[in-house]
Amino acid sequence: MNIVSDGILVSVYMPTKDRRELVQAAVDSVLAQTHRPIELIVVDDGSTDATRAYLDELAATHDFVRVIHHDQAMGAPRSRNEAIRLARGEWITGLDDDDEFEPQRIEALLHFALLLERMGIAFSAVYSQYNTVRDGKVVPTAKRGSVGLDDLFIGNHVGNQIFARKQVFIDAGLFDESLPAWQDLDLIMRVVQTCGPARIFDAPLYRFQDDERDDRISRKLKTRILDAYRHVVAKYPQASPAAKRALYCQVFGNHYGFPVEWSDFRFYVALGASPLEMARLLLTGWRRRRARARR
Repeated sequence: MNIVSDGILVSVYMPTKDRRELVQAAVDSVLAQTHRPIELIVVDDGSTDATRAYLDELAATHDFVRVIHHDQAMGAPRSRNEAIRLARGEWITGLDDDDEFEPQRIEALLHFALLLERMGIAFSAVYSQYNTVRDGKVVPTAKRGSVGLDDLFIGNHVGNQIFARKQVFIDAGLFDESLPAWQDLDLIMRVVQTCGPARIFDAPLYRFQDDERDDRISRKLKTRILDAYRHVVAKYPQASPAAKRALYCQVFGNHYGFPVEWSDFRFYVALGASPLEMARLLLTGWRRRRARARR
């Protein structure tokens, strides 16, 4: 089956703030894509370093690069939504300013999505495996092949970027600008609930930078993640108690490394946790305390 994707415009949105060196590597990875044409929309969310000048020069020398400047920071969700609304592409995806695309990412995901459509296979969005870069080591992910809403209560099996038609983002309601965290997970949950399951192209086409840095807000502010949990779970009153407990456990996943305090445990018990579930959370807390004590 020959699927022609030449000439299909794909839009990539990228919010950034005060990351002059990092954003250049991200931008270069978009410009190096094997698929053409690509529209790159970079939203400078109130940068005070050399980012603004770099982006203005970039837009002046590349016809398909569009730059939006905010004089004051509006937040990444609002920046993403602004770019999505302005996007001219039939298909849209995002890139964080500290990550990178592999050169074949857009071409592969577009061909895969078009193939699914030709074969009449229901899907809302497609995603890929990641190469996670941590402490100089590259660790490939092992994500599952199809993800629905129930799966996302258990864990974010998709990641932080999906590839979908623009209308999918619109129909799902775009990013929730009121959330303090979990904006990606929340959007993906609404996408699969509204438009069907997400499906994987099983190759590592995205480089996710997972090194510890001072500007990684989500890892440092447990209160924000707990607040995000409360906002997200409130959107699904029909979810089972087990699903709500599973979503709560994502707060204490290895990605964050948060300690488990007695208030967390009491809340978990109030959600109806079984003795085995309570034991697992207690064990997580004990291991975290032991690891801190060894440092």
